[in-house]
Amino acid sequence: MPLNDKDRRALEIRALAIRRNILRMIEASGAGHLGGALSCADIASALYFRVLRHTPSDPGRADRDRFVLSAGHKCLVLYAALAEAGYFDPAILDTYGALDSPIPGHPCMHKLPGVEANTGSLGHGLSISAGMALGLRIAGRKSRVFTVMGDGELAEGSNWEAAAAAGHHKLDNLTALVDRNSLQIGGKTVDIMSYEPLAERWAAFGWSVRTIDGHDFDQITDALESAPFEKGKPSAIIADTVKSKGISFAEGKVSFHYWKAKKEEIDQAKAELASAEAALQGAAGSGRV
Repeated sequence: MPLNDKDRRALEIRALAIRRNILRMIEASGAGHLGGALSCADIASALYFRVLRHTPSDPGRADRDRFVLSAGHKCLVLYAALAEAGYFDPAILDTYGALDSPIPGHPCMHKLPGVEANTGSLGHGLSISAGMALGLRIAGRKSRVFTVMGDGELAEGSNWEAAAAAGHHKLDNLTALVDRNSLQIGGKTVDIMSYEPLAERWAAFGWSVRTIDGHDFDQITDALESAPFEKGKPSAIIADTVKSKGISFAEGKVSFHYWKAKKEEIDQAKAELASAEAALQGAAGSGRV
């Protein structure tokens, strides 16, 4: 079901805040995995501010939904969303890249509230998520598990073992989102290790699959809120996205997978995000949204 204008605008504003937080951490440290963090910022906004059942003041609440960022190098988007949701003081974002920071280069559940699993060694997140989903079902809980994976990450064979296990155990409380931005550190994913046709591959492992525009909030929220798509099957959402979405000079460029930022680039990126926010606020004021 399409979002109403107020709800869509609220998610767009949150996504802009997440992107600003990502840029804040890059500025603090001088570098970071920008491209994949920005490509799934809209997904993170929809998850944390509409879909997930979670309580920032009580991150260990037993009946919470779980979110696992399998592509742990995209941790900037996780930290940005958790800070925006109120899990910790946003001032901590300025410690990114510093010694003993609670927001290291890959997420650590022992350092930061809201992080459900240590990830970053690619290919582990889906296995962890499937185990969580099975455990929650055995415990009789109605909590759901969501995980975001990178399309480049799919070359790790452990993903497909987990996909097979989730299908076999009929884990319909599990939803996997593939951030298909089509680029990884070495180039185009289809050139390095193609898994197309991707939807058919997931379906072959017993999953129910949808393909969406990963920057369209109507499609994102409809897919997330419709899961499970079929009773007795885990759900896979293939989200077509743009690497570094939201910063024009970086969009769709593999060189921004990991970005060593120059001051003038940071300044331009800040200006673009500020302009996007002003346009959104202006549209709201005029009644167009």
